[in-house]
Amino acid sequence: MKSDAVKKGIERAAHRSLLHAVGVSLSDLDKPFVGIINSFSEIVPGHINLRSIAEAVKQGVARGGGVSFEVNTIAVCDGIAMGHAGMKYSLPSRELIADSAETVAEAHAFDALVFIPNCDKVVPGMLMAAMRLNVPSIFISGGPMLAGHIGTEGGRKFDVISLFEAAGRVTAGEMSEEELARMEELTCPGCGSCAGMFTANTMNCLTEVLGMGLPGNGTIPAVDARRMILARKAGEEVMRLLASGTCPRDIVTAAAIDNALTVDMALGGSTNSVLHLMAIANEAGISFPLTKVNELCQSTPHICLLSPAGENRIEDLDRAGGIPAVMKEVGDLLNLELPTVTGKSVGENIKNSQVLDREVIHSRDNAYSATGGIAILFGNLAPDGAIVKKAAVAPEMMVHQGPARVFDSEEEATTAIMKKDMKKGDVVVIRNEGPRGGPGMREMLTPTALLSGMGMDKDVALITDGRFSGGSRGAAIGHVSPEAASRGPIAALRDGDIIKIDIPDCKLEIELSDEEISRRLAELSEFEPKIKTGYLSRYIEKVTSASTGAVFS
Repeated sequence: MKSDAVKKGIERAAHRSLLHAVGVSLSDLDKPFVGIINSFSEIVPGHINLRSIAEAVKQGVARGGGVSFEVNTIAVCDGIAMGHAGMKYSLPSRELIADSAETVAEAHAFDALVFIPNCDKVVPGMLMAAMRLNVPSIFISGGPMLAGHIGTEGGRKFDVISLFEAAGRVTAGEMSEEELARMEELTCPGCGSCAGMFTANTMNCLTEVLGMGLPGNGTIPAVDARRMILARKAGEEVMRLLASGTCPRDIVTAAAIDNALTVDMALGGSTNSVLHLMAIANEAGISFPLTKVNELCQSTPHICLLSPAGENRIEDLDRAGGIPAVMKEVGDLLNLELPTVTGKSVGENIKNSQVLDREVIHSRDNAYSATGGIAILFGNLAPDGAIVKKAAVAPEMMVHQGPARVFDSEEEATTAIMKKDMKKGDVVVIRNEGPRGGPGMREMLTPTALLSGMGMDKDVALITDGRFSGGSRGAAIGHVSPEAASRGPIAALRDGDIIKIDIPDCKLEIELSDEEISRRLAELSEFEPKIKTGYLSRYIEKVTSASTGAVFS
């Protein structure tokens, strides 16, 4: 066993004494050591229940004959970090999470690992670590939050994105501050990752598709008793994975990444999933060109319309059969022979699944769209690509042309939107918010939610070298690459330049000649980092383009 490095031999007497100090008995020294990598936090709603998840996992590990040790990683709540300087740390936290998980696992020679993530960057960060470490591993998330219900609003369901958009309705004079205050109290009813198909839930669902999480990992609500049962089972299953010698890279192959992207298209998941799947593939040594996204988009129907694109939430998807039912519906597009952490193949896992609510999971014949919910756009404004969640774009904005309104930060754009300083047809451009330029590639949920709340998401497009929340809707095009800090064409834009958006044809272009773009770029001064000290200064030095997953070079 790998853990023999810290517990066997005369020269390990001091090690055994230290292990005894944390409660390890002599008989425990003959058992496998299992690291429980927990991301519990009292500031993240999706993580406040993870102590109980960890306890259930430990029970499962003990049943399987292992000795468990709980250790921790950091976690950032994107909702709380949104709209201010704190969001600069969200994407960079992904690399810290991967590094910290690697550090504690290697330093203590764990034989196997159970990862407990839930919210946005923790899921991909832990998956990156699992690929890097490549010891038997399994994932069990904390589960999604239930939707809020507000009787005075007709009994409709709400989630945190409803609040971001409500701020726009207040600004537009369509909602009172008293109504907003009532929504604040009732919209987020308890623990769990935010209730819609946003980044956290997208990644937890895709962890299940990749084969690294048990069926139900992505959709069973945080407060459901089945979540605790699943956690105990995860603890048991990791011992079986250890016995069989099955490691993450045996499961996460190029074909598994294709499966994940295919289901992502069917779900209409967060645009951030592409960024994260690229980073995971990079750690697993798998090639992942951006063109692959459009290939799978063209062959995959969009069959689920979940918040922010629709009214259904993750609890509705779970009730309708969950991810196994979605996979069954598009099963002919998946590689069903791939292994999973259950010890069974993908096909065996979904064999008995069925769709229980056709209002939530549509049939192939009744798809919302014949093609998937995410597209990569290319053109002279984004030579290396840009991304859009086309499932959340109004039909009238799928093809759009308009003058650029250029802003050099999210704050500048938000101020202009709050002042209602936008006209129908405008294309808002927010630049210098990329991985290096931001730094940290902030999510632009505040401006997109304000536009949606003010009823302008069908009139105004938004383009950025930053990111969008999985909860953003409208013609929101992000990850424009190369970014402005790397002197991509977005840095050459000026107010009034005509931008052409053609989502069905996957094009994003500016009405400028190549010569004019080059001339303008040549006039710009050298990129000067906004932050000179601390982690973000080091991040700027190492991070690569969004088109390669914003991984470290």
